[in-house]
Amino acid sequence: MEEKKELEKEELEKEELEQEEVPIQEEEEVPDETPAEPEAQAEEEEEQGSGPGEKKSFFKKREKKDKRDEQIAELTDKVKRQLAEFENFRNRTEKEKTQMYTVGAKDVIEKILPVVDNFERGIKSIPEEEKEGPVASGMEMIYKQLMTVLTDMGVTPIEAVGQEFDPNLHNAVMHVENEELGENIIAEEFQKGYKYKDTVLRFSMVTVAN
Repeated sequence: MEEKKELEKEELEKEELEQEEVPIQEEEEVPDETPAEPEAQAEEEEEQGSGPGEKKSFFKKREKKDKRDEQIAELTDKVKRQLAEFENFRNRTEKEKTQMYTVGAKDVIEKILPVVDNFERGIKSIPEEEKEGPVASGMEMIYKQLMTVLTDMGVTPIEAVGQEFDPNLHNAVMHVENEELGENIIAEEFQKGYKYKDTVLRFSMVTVAN
C-alpha cells in the first residue's frame, strides 16, 4: 500500500511540473509576434498620410499643377498677342482708309479748282454797271455756294498779297522792286493757291518784291 501511495505521489508531482512548464512555452512564443509591429506602424502611417507614399503623390500633384499653370500662361500670352495684332491691324486699316479718302478728295478738289478760277475771272470781267444784274448776281451766288462747300470739306485759300514769301506755300514767278513794300513781301498774286487741311493742293503763283 505504501508503494502505491508513493507512486501516486510521484505522478501528482509530475503533473504539477508539467502544468508549471506551460507558461514558459507561451513566453518563448512572444518574440515571434514582435516583427509584425513595424509593418502595422507603416500601415498606420500611410493611412494617416505621413508616409513616403504621401510625399510622392504630393509631388505628382504639384507637377500637374505646374503644367496647368504653364498652359494657362501660354494661352494667355497667345490671346494677348492676337489682341495686339488685331489692334495694330485695325489702326493700320483706319490709317489706310483715311489716306485713301484724302487722296480721293484731293484728286476731286484739284479738278474743281479750275472751275473756281473761271468763276472768279468771270465775276471780275463783269462791268460795274452790270454787277447788280441777274446774271452777275446768279454767278456770285453760285460762286459763294461752291466756296462754302469747299470750305466744309476742309479746303482753304492760301493768303498771298502782303504776306512774306514762303516757299512751302508760294511759287515766285516774278521779282519786282517796290520801295513801299518790305523785303521778300508778295506784291501780286497771279493764281490763287489752296490747301486741303494741312496739305498744299496748289501753290500760289506770285510776284515777290525787293
